[in-house]
Amino acid sequence: MDAAIIEALETGDMIDITTIGRRSGNPTKTEIWYHRALGRYFITGSPGSRNWLANVKTNPKFTFHLKQSVQADLPATARVITDPAERREVMDAIDKVRPYYGELPGGMEAMYEGGPLIEVNFDEPVG
Repeated sequence: MDAAIIEALETGDMIDITTIGRRSGNPTKTEIWYHRALGRYFITGSPGSRNWLANVKTNPKFTFHLKQSVQADLPATARVITDPAERREVMDAIDKVRPYYGELPGGMEAMYEGGPLIEVNFDEPVG
């Protein structure tokens, strides 16, 4: 991967993702935060149902669009994290980097239980 893209991944936080609609089959673009923690990349959000999550559960292939310091469309595959112990480990690591989620109603317990959480696996290796 290009050095500018790697740097953007390390320093950015806001992206768009394009998922394939689980019912429509049409591409859907969503603006969202991403996080680097535990040496990996994750997307999460406040607890509740999310169309983007339902879409990647049906079709895990999506596009990760960098749009801040660098513009790039990176093909990726989502791995939905459902194991309670892994969810806790990842969410705690994200909370250390960006403590916003612990301040939401229900705090980290709500995030462990109901926050959408995927690991982003880029189709081209990073680094």
